[in-house]
Amino acid sequence: MGLVRTLHAWAGATVSLLLMLMGLSGAFLVFEDDWVRLSVPGADQPAQTQPAALGAAAEAVEARHPGAVRSLAFGGPHLGVHRVRFAGPKGEYVRPDGGVAAAWTGLGRPEVAVFELHHRLLSGKTGETVVGVGGLCLVLLAITGFIAWVPARRSFAWRLWPGGTGRRDLLAAHRDVGLMFCAPLLVMGATGAAMIFDQAARGVLTGLAPGPAPASAKVEARAGDVDWPRALAAAQARFPDAQIRIIAWPAKPGAPASVRLKRPGEWHPNGRTLVLVDPATSAVLRAEDAQAWGLGLRIYNGLYPVHSAAVGGRAYDAVIAATGLALASLGGFGLWSFLIKPRRRRRRAKGAAAT
Repeated sequence: MGLVRTLHAWAGATVSLLLMLMGLSGAFLVFEDDWVRLSVPGADQPAQTQPAALGAAAEAVEARHPGAVRSLAFGGPHLGVHRVRFAGPKGEYVRPDGGVAAAWTGLGRPEVAVFELHHRLLSGKTGETVVGVGGLCLVLLAITGFIAWVPARRSFAWRLWPGGTGRRDLLAAHRDVGLMFCAPLLVMGATGAAMIFDQAARGVLTGLAPGPAPASAKVEARAGDVDWPRALAAAQARFPDAQIRIIAWPAKPGAPASVRLKRPGEWHPNGRTLVLVDPATSAVLRAEDAQAWGLGLRIYNGLYPVHSAAVGGRAYDAVIAATGLALASLGGFGLWSFLIKPRRRRRRAKGAAAT
């Protein structure tokens, strides 16, 4: 048990600042759409979701930025603006008619900056890897913390804040908050790490629960200018029960355009159902129904909505936001108690020497 406590203490002290940052930024991102509705004109009104209306908005955006648009994520009944992503470091929210509601460059929007901080530490791929390792450390801390709590389980109390600044009070609050949020912290750490180390996670899940997978053969397309109203109508015809969520322009000449849809039963807010479109004819080249994939892949597709509180309604939003705040407090209480322990030992050693 002493080894488990030592491992928990040193691992926690090492990654505490990272986990505090992840907890606070994650709690904000739970309410990202609420922030957009408050801060972007027209975002609090519902947006039309018919293929013709979405296609017209896409055409207006493309006419304003020819050759520069990478993708367009559509709003819906709960968010009245669409988000444009460009190949360069800028972005836009556009109204349902395609007009600009807000524009920014780089990290010029709070939700954009917080997402990059939470996902990549503002450091690209290297920061993303560090965050993934932090998620694995959180899993380790949740497990070792629970094991270390078992012998002291009778001292548990439903408290969220320490009764004082002494080390005993800090450790008691750390222990109690950790136990109350142990399960959601374990889920957040595991799902976050799995999304970053996605190939390994998919490999494990599909190995445990194999089944049909998306076609791997390359799709050839001809160069052209996508007629988005026509392309979206064709995609909707393939999946009449689905909601069109994201469109992407061809990444290079000879590549298809794509349409992401969300079918009933999919947890992912943007769905994983995919339609590939020929830019020259705006006709469907391939359609992939995410609901027909194997269980392992469908479980993997559910990790993001679980991690980001995209399912479960407002009650789950509150749980995940509280978990983020709890993670920040755990890091603070734990690091503080870890740092003051050596100083007290030095004071006792000096007193004994003087005696």
